[in-house]
Amino acid sequence: MKLQVEADDGVRLAAVAHGDPRAPVLLFLNSIGCDQTLWDPQVEALEGKHRCLVFDARGHGQSEAPPGDYTMERLGRDALTVLDAAGVARAHLCGLSLGGVVGQWLAIQSPERVASLTLANTASRIGSVESWETRRLRVLEAGLDGIADMAVERFFSAAFRSRRPQFVAEFRERFTRGSGVGYAGCCAALRDADLTPELARITAPTLVIGGALDVSTPLAEAAALAGGIAGARRKVLTAGHLSNLELPEAFTAALQAHVEAAQTRSLHRR
Repeated sequence: MKLQVEADDGVRLAAVAHGDPRAPVLLFLNSIGCDQTLWDPQVEALEGKHRCLVFDARGHGQSEAPPGDYTMERLGRDALTVLDAAGVARAHLCGLSLGGVVGQWLAIQSPERVASLTLANTASRIGSVESWETRRLRVLEAGLDGIADMAVERFFSAAFRSRRPQFVAEFRERFTRGSGVGYAGCCAALRDADLTPELARITAPTLVIGGALDVSTPLAEAAALAGGIAGARRKVLTAGHLSNLELPEAFTAALQAHVEAAQTRSLHRR
């Protein structure tokens, strides 16, 4: 079911709810350069047991792409708006890369809305100020075509690119159809975000999924992220940055086990 979602600054966000409205809710948060289809394998596998909410972050997919720099607060408030539009008070969050940083922000700033947290291929500080600013300017000058090859090499491991060339080519083509303005806006959010000093405030049950072949957020960064969150567990997949696409079954199994464990603990506390 498509949701009518408008952020508090008037930007329209494209969101869809899958599954039984009465089931526990999973909110998925996508990576920079990706739209809600990133989560197709997980939604297909989980919508029978969960209400799966997916949406295009501002600047991506079918959501509007206002010009200018975005902030992590802005992206986090967008996610809260999606939850409000769906009538959801509390959800299990699953975020990858940029979506993982948004998930951290939500768990820090709105802990009452977060039932559990799955942080995949992400870090509390992704990249550097210089790298994101360089990429932001390049995209504004040359568009997404100018970084498409680099993006695909960072999204997928060499082994996966060799094994699934048609899939990767179609993904690259979809990437280039995105908004350069929106991508640049999210570059600014990642440029400015460092949640490391606030990780200790996260109290939601947390699973950190790292990719052994991930060059964008290497395993050392996944370990540091898990180490900064009390009680966080780690799962390593032999995959690149978009581990949920390279190893969808293993990713989904880890996510589902974590969500169900969090639900069980919540019931026992009542």
